[in-house]
Amino acid sequence: MRQRRLMNQINVVPYIDVMLVLLVIFMVTAPLIQSASIDVPSVGKAAQAPADPLELLVREDGSLALRDPKTGKEQSMDKAQLVRAIQAAQGEGAPRPVLVAGDKRVRYEAVVAVLDELQRGGLQKIGLLVQSRPER
Repeated sequence: MRQRRLMNQINVVPYIDVMLVLLVIFMVTAPLIQSASIDVPSVGKAAQAPADPLELLVREDGSLALRDPKTGKEQSMDKAQLVRAIQAAQGEGAPRPVLVAGDKRVRYEAVVAVLDELQRGGLQKIGLLVQSRPER
């Protein structure tokens, strides 16, 4: 019968293997993770509006209009023309931000439907236009 000798060293090779596998997994999945940031305006003040935006007006009766503050032109449209009209107004080059301005009395459902339509149309840089309240 052979006697076992005490081992006074730790075998770290399995730990290194596991660490390398985890490192590869994190390196592959890190670029796939999308971070989302939502700028929710506070009660007292609103975030600064982006430069050169297009304003999409959602009126109380549910009608839509696209306003270009740069030119001052306002174009009425329905939901089917929405994405094409915004893409035409943006033109070529860097996409301009789109601010959705919903009337106070418009149903929340109507604004969400417009936001959904814009998202499905592949538009980026969409925000909500708000007014800041005077501080008390």
